[in-house]
Amino acid sequence: MRLQISDCRLPIGVALLLASLASASVHGETIDRVLAVVGGQLITLTDVTAATDLGLQTADGAADPVRAVLSKLIDRELALAEVDRYAPAEPTAEMVDREVERVRQRLASPAAFAAALARSGIDEQHLRETLRQDLRTRAYLDQRFGTATDRTAVVNQWIAGLGRRGGVIDLYLAGERR
Repeated sequence: MRLQISDCRLPIGVALLLASLASASVHGETIDRVLAVVGGQLITLTDVTAATDLGLQTADGAADPVRAVLSKLIDRELALAEVDRYAPAEPTAEMVDREVERVRQRLASPAAFAAALARSGIDEQHLRETLRQDLRTRAYLDQRFGTATDRTAVVNQWIAGLGRRGGVIDLYLAGERR
């Protein structure tokens, strides 16, 4: 029996189709980009976007706004680790409600608020938890540094010290530097 090229077309076509499907599944879609790891907590590009879009952090006119907000989020995670060690009083639900309302007020409309949450991939419960953590951090800082003459400088030195202890892996632009 002689094998003709036309007899092989179907099996070869199926093999090529399966190979292309297999290679397509290997090239997965990027869901998010990890920018830093602080004490085991991931900070992603989505976190930076959410913090910016919701007005939780600002870039303060920096040339690289992602770097500026990421640095603030790294500092926030360092402070939260200390706050968790000393467990200041929990904020009340009313305090968290006020903070959520402040975030809503920063945006032009309820639709803009909903769009910012959707764009960031977070829901209102996640926002509430973030704001609760921020309130706990403020209470801790007030307790620890409330009477400092130059509180901002003292807090910045404290956070820099926390960063020097380790536990920060900054991946932002790490793959792009050469």
